Amino acid sequence: MSAEYGADQIQILEGLEAVRKRPGMYIGSTSARGLHHLVYEIVDNSVDEALAGYCTEIDVQINEDNSITVIDNGRGIPVGIQKKAGLPAVEVVFTVLHAGGKFGGGGYKVSGGLHGVGASVVNALSEWLEVTIYQDGKEYFQRYERGNVVAPLKVIGDCPKDKHGTKVVFLPDKEIFEETVYDYDTLKIRLRETAFLTKALKITLRDDREEKIEKTFHYEGGIREFVTYLNKGKAPLYDKVIYCEGTRDNVYVEVSMQHNDSYTENIYTFVNNINTPEGGTHLTGFKNALTKTFNDYARKNKLLKDSEPSLSGEDIREGLTAIISVKIEEPQFEGQTKQKLGNSEARVAVDSIVSEQLTYFLEQNPTVAKAMCEKSILAQRARAAARKARDLTRRKTALEGMALPGKLADCSNKDPEKCEIYIVEGDSAGGSAKTARSRDTQAILPLRGKILNVEKARLDKIYANAEIKAMITAFGTGIHDDFDISKLRYHKIIIMTDADVDGAHISTLLLTFLYRFMPELIKQGHVYLAQPPLYKIERNKRVWYAYSDPELNQILKDIGRDNNNKIQRYKGLGEMDAEQLWETTMDPERRILLRVNMDNDVTSELDLTFTILMGDQVEPRREFIETNAKKVQNLDI
Repeated sequence: MSAEYGADQIQILEGLEAVRKRPGMYIGSTSARGLHHLVYEIVDNSVDEALAGYCTEIDVQINEDNSITVIDNGRGIPVGIQKKAGLPAVEVVFTVLHAGGKFGGGGYKVSGGLHGVGASVVNALSEWLEVTIYQDGKEYFQRYERGNVVAPLKVIGDCPKDKHGTKVVFLPDKEIFEETVYDYDTLKIRLRETAFLTKALKITLRDDREEKIEKTFHYEGGIREFVTYLNKGKAPLYDKVIYCEGTRDNVYVEVSMQHNDSYTENIYTFVNNINTPEGGTHLTGFKNALTKTFNDYARKNKLLKDSEPSLSGEDIREGLTAIISVKIEEPQFEGQTKQKLGNSEARVAVDSIVSEQLTYFLEQNPTVAKAMCEKSILAQRARAAARKARDLTRRKTALEGMALPGKLADCSNKDPEKCEIYIVEGDSAGGSAKTARSRDTQAILPLRGKILNVEKARLDKIYANAEIKAMITAFGTGIHDDFDISKLRYHKIIIMTDADVDGAHISTLLLTFLYRFMPELIKQGHVYLAQPPLYKIERNKRVWYAYSDPELNQILKDIGRDNNNKIQRYKGLGEMDAEQLWETTMDPERRILLRVNMDNDVTSELDLTFTILMGDQVEPRREFIETNAKKVQNLDI
């Protein structure tokens, strides 16, 4: 008999109660990502003041108790009575959903906050929140606890007449969040990007916990400096960063771009400082303008012969780093994730402004135009060679008997959701893995040595590489423009390498390939790293496995340290017999897998990290290693 379901079972959640009941609907999740999102919501309010021309500085502090302080020198949230609510405007902002200056009425022409729920949601999900406002020589203060007003807004003192702005301090609620410890680097990446996108705005991040770190981000050149930063680790094809700026149909457009010697394009698009990882009309307008303008110039100046085919957009964008930033009053977003701009006026505005100003730039800089054309023509030839290799792969896979690589030990189950493939380093480990595996659901693909570094190779070289071809064929999805995730043959792709420097390098090469050519596999959570043990401890015929030095020390502490312990340090997977490999690394009931995650909020930093680690430039890689060496544990040289 089912439980009674009638009118009384329908609940109405009042005020901010809905936010506390379903926080994921408002901030995405209650994980670390949602925790950091609270900071972005408050900072975005301050950035809106900067976009409106009233704020020049934002200070963000991680306090010793993991509370957050955000201070700006904007106008200060209004303190007067909001007539409809009969409450001070600041109280409405922090306690009423969809309240703020972002819904018409002249508050803000453009705004980074999409839904106007930022301040009230942060308040609802905080153990406590305090707001201080400096306005007209007075200092106003109000405190809230879990979204509820503790006391009315009041004046707590005087301040200099020329002091103005807002200070918000909040402590995330442990009842809501899985963890409440802020990561300095995560905030640093987001705030640096925000500063690049808002030229002349100074943002300072300070960590007042153990290490006392402070960093200021201030870029007078705005997105021009953003492109220079992202091209760190690459050799620019020409010195100047191309910059286009203008307004059409109430759409303000900024575009900066520069080619480098790499073979990948990195284009990032933003609307009102919001990252749009799926692009949209502003990206379409940019691509149209770039392709048309460049082909027209190349034909007119005989850089492209009449007998030669026009350059494709892909040819021209090879090695291009670009930022497209538009400011628009009423952004319309498409798709379930709301990460794709749909406004048609943005396409027209970007297209016309870039076409006009890029044409002028090319005419004024013929040497740069020639360098761009030569690189594009080389890309066109390589793409033609890659197309032949790709077509050959397609023809082969059309024949059932030749579809899968010979060294793949496939699993018998045909349901992709139940199947997983281990990418294993070397024949020795591959042999152990093939013996150890569960043949029904686990496939093994051994690779010979280190695969091609795709960061330094064009498409034709990539398609010609035997190890990469084996992976492409085994996965079944195709790559690049041919990628189709519905054809994925295994829902878990597990990289299993030795726990040493060479193994880490091979893992990085594999992840670079997947990130550059099959990023959707990572985004949708199909890529994992196996975690083989570092130590085997035996005592009186009993066996323990330790996956880290702290775990080894804990085991030895528990069982006692004496000469009867025989401790084995594994140097590689090949040292394990099939039984050991199964019980430590491959048995779904006991193994440890790390899922590789990809955050759309930091794609520009991901690109930069891959470039620094896997690119040609030595100096940026040395700086990266020196900066991050202190974070490394269990380094086995």
